[in-house]
Amino acid sequence: QYKFRDLTIEELKNVSKTYPNFTFSMNTYTFKDGSQKDLLNFSGTVPVKYGNSYNIPIRLWILDSHPFAPPICFLKPTANMGISVGKHVDARGRIYLPYLQNWSHPKSTLIGLIKEMIAKFEEELPLYSLSSSDAARQSELLSYIAKITEGETDMKSRSKIGGKNEGSFNKITVVGSGDLGIACVLAVAAKDVADKVVLLDLSEGAAKGGSMDLEIFAVPNVEISKDFSASADSKVVVLTVNSLGNAQTYLDVIQSNVDLFRGIIPAVSHYSQNAVLLVASHPVEIMTFVSWKLSSFPKSRVIGVGANLDSERFQYILTNLLKAEVLAQDAWVIGEQGEDKVPSWTSCNVVANQTEAMAAHNSREKVANRAMEVLKGKGQRSWSVGLSVADLADSILKDKRKVHSVSTLAKGCCNINSEVFLSLPCVLGTSGVIEMVRLEEDPLVQEKLQSSAGSIHDLQQQLKL
Repeated sequence: QYKFRDLTIEELKNVSKTYPNFTFSMNTYTFKDGSQKDLLNFSGTVPVKYGNSYNIPIRLWILDSHPFAPPICFLKPTANMGISVGKHVDARGRIYLPYLQNWSHPKSTLIGLIKEMIAKFEEELPLYSLSSSDAARQSELLSYIAKITEGETDMKSRSKIGGKNEGSFNKITVVGSGDLGIACVLAVAAKDVADKVVLLDLSEGAAKGGSMDLEIFAVPNVEISKDFSASADSKVVVLTVNSLGNAQTYLDVIQSNVDLFRGIIPAVSHYSQNAVLLVASHPVEIMTFVSWKLSSFPKSRVIGVGANLDSERFQYILTNLLKAEVLAQDAWVIGEQGEDKVPSWTSCNVVANQTEAMAAHNSREKVANRAMEVLKGKGQRSWSVGLSVADLADSILKDKRKVHSVSTLAKGCCNINSEVFLSLPCVLGTSGVIEMVRLEEDPLVQEKLQSSAGSIHDLQQQLKL
């Protein structure tokens, strides 16, 4: 069941060589959503010097997406040990480290994680010795901790969250604390789309900039975290991160983003296995394809924001500036983001003969060209994309069955035979894309879509996933 079995086995061999006291086993782990999996895990002690020398007992659970997702780490205190709650350990013995938060294969390894664990424990010892009377009182707590670390949870205690049935609790996670991520959080909060919004701040160091301001001014129902587990049970996960590396070519920029996603997608898809992934990172078509491949989610639950904003603007211009409200009802911007996007229609009025059909087509094309010229002058700022993301999330969470032009797998449409994502009008609901709306057959539009698909596929072929 391990997706990267050889890589996982190789890492565990290295751990066994370095720490021969560790024992390995396969046990059932129960996650926060109640789902269960048989996972590899190992336990033993690590040497820590804190004045004296101590052997700190730990247990690590290896996820089936390892090494692209970090392990789940716990202390394993004996009956005469108490847990010292601190910045790296909670009351249950769950271990939190910067190394886990910034996990990225192949840079991150189990050996590297254990080394950082030892270093942090030497700064702040996570366990202390109990007196015999304290040890007796500790036994009940330890039995609870043992259940958690063995993967057993009390499902009754999770039946409700904040007074709502869990099934009706709408949670969104936004990954990335840049301008776009902050804009998405604020737009979702302003439109009251979700019951809770989690901002995953993956930036190095302490919270800064917008994420710090969100924390200072305490936006209602917004949580800021650096821990992927905070995203658990999200119904929509919005990806806004973009690599800020020093790439020299366009292909290098995309590859840098792919490398970034390799450390993110397996983790968020693991914690929210039934979520819809909504990709806003650039280039949106390729990063949506990458998210689909890395998550192993069905194509219906991996969507790019695509041309939703352009389509909404296009329809607004037709209706309010050009007074072509009838045309606006079936008008869409489709294809790929940027200059190669094209206007299209999902239906047209039935006309009496071919001459009238041609005249209607020419008239509509003139209006569309005027609208597209106006559209060219509208940039896509972070706050406007954030509003578009909130609009899409609203349709998904509330099962509105509304049509949006979003990036979806275009294979099989318009004679496209490759696995590429392009913006096409789709009906959205709680399961993501419910159906694709049929486009009017236009040879010129199909030619442009096929050209976009070809160039995107060529780029994808050069990427290392």
